[in-house]
Amino acid sequence: MTTTYAALLRGINVGGSKKLPMADLRTLLTSLGHDDVRTHLQSGQAVFTASQGDEGVLAGELSAAIEKRFGFPVGVIVRDHAYLTAVADACPFPAADLEAKQLHVTYFSAPVDAERFAGIDTAARLPEEFRLGDRCLYLYAPDGLGRSKLGEELARPRVTKGLIATTRNWNTVRKLVELTG
Repeated sequence: MTTTYAALLRGINVGGSKKLPMADLRTLLTSLGHDDVRTHLQSGQAVFTASQGDEGVLAGELSAAIEKRFGFPVGVIVRDHAYLTAVADACPFPAADLEAKQLHVTYFSAPVDAERFAGIDTAARLPEEFRLGDRCLYLYAPDGLGRSKLGEELARPRVTKGLIATTRNWNTVRKLVELTG
């Protein structure tokens, strides 16, 4: 039995560094034995099917293959359709009423707890808000992520230490659900 997964790559094709053409990513995933490989946008989303079902192993294999082939490390998170759907469905913000640029999901490689975020003065960042989910964080940033002071704080190494963390806007969150369905 095969499962459809999304691979979320952190920090590629941004600002001219860590260039990884999507055609090369598709070829690499195929060489790892995956089928039905597709990519979405240039910012590091790939969808594929695999019979091996351990998301951590799949992410580790892809990360190692990217470093071997391209010479730089890339954090990779792999999640299946059921997880991606559950994250979209559990959004604590009124997604249907917001612009996609206002709502983001940061996917984490492992579970996180509220203690990790205790040093962030959330009241000082209103109307921006965040909520924790299952290995993810939902961020409401009314002026977009590029202007978000809260988003900046949430991405600091002291907060993400020991994790792979990668953020997607709401359009991409919904598209990944569709592509893995």
